Amino acid sequence: MTPLLLTDIERAVRSSWSAETCTPEFRSRWSPDNPARDQCGVTAMVLNDLLGGELIRGEVHVNGERVDYHWWNRLGVDLEIDLTREQFGPEEAVTGGVVIPRPPVAEWRRLREEYELLRDRVMEKLDRQQARICVDASCQSA
Repeated sequence: MTPLLLTDIERAVRSSWSAETCTPEFRSRWSPDNPARDQCGVTAMVLNDLLGGELIRGEVHVNGERVDYHWWNRLGVDLEIDLTREQFGPEEAVTGGVVIPRPPVAEWRRLREEYELLRDRVMEKLDRQQARICVDASCQSA
């Protein structure tokens, strides 16, 4: 089987975002003009499913006051992946970054439906990508 590239994963994630996958309390402010807005938690969890590593949580500050949290991934010692960093405006600053242990999905109180929807969309797109790669390369199943 031909391995997927990080660009394949990024493309699948970005094309799977919608108002239905963002944080519910901020759903009304989601827009295709800023599709990464409020997608960080579910995106970090899906990337953690696919790539492993650690979940990182920082704080979002406006005028020195915390207004929200921001989530991203760390792989290894010095490699951080943040597919949603562009969601922030110039008045918003992400500070800190601490490792947060991943809770079992069964214990989630929020974002479970949004996470599952994003995960399913991403996996479907990656499965189709793998099938296309396999057809193009004339792969044979075992």
